Amino acid sequence: MCAIEVTPVIATERLILRGPVPADVDPIAKLAGDLNVAGQTVSMPHPYSDADAQAHVDRAMRLDWAREAAFAIEHRNFGVVGMVGFKPAPTGRPELGYWIGRPYWNRGYATEAVRGALKWVKRDWRKRLVVAGHFADNPASGQVLCKAGFLYTGEVALKPSKARGRAVPTRMMVWLA
Repeated sequence: MCAIEVTPVIATERLILRGPVPADVDPIAKLAGDLNVAGQTVSMPHPYSDADAQAHVDRAMRLDWAREAAFAIEHRNFGVVGMVGFKPAPTGRPELGYWIGRPYWNRGYATEAVRGALKWVKRDWRKRLVVAGHFADNPASGQVLCKAGFLYTGEVALKPSKARGRAVPTRMMVWLA
């Protein structure tokens, strides 16, 4: 008997969200190597090396998709433009994280990817609540989350940024299906 492991695939108007594969290591390393990208995330270091990208892809390929998800955001013409995923927050609720490479900013890809991922969470995980946050000095990320249906909770938490090497005020948000 042969069992094939298949990760979910989400298609939006311009994007395909799918589990990362080894061929994604190079584009992920190039895009995430930008401090302006890594510095807006909690977990990405700077500099971000090929080894960091390889470790990220390896980890994503071993995820328990019942608890966590990691999607490469692939544009139908440009290839990989970023990542979006969910991990359990300390409260047990899914927490959204995402990033888009700087050459692809201000084109609506982040909003489109987040909306697609949230539809998947509602349909496949049957979750009705997702948490997220954005660094207070990154209002563009807040706009992405608002456009995707998130609401501000009023909480500002200090979240670490590996790339910045310090904790950063983070405006917390919630999405209710």
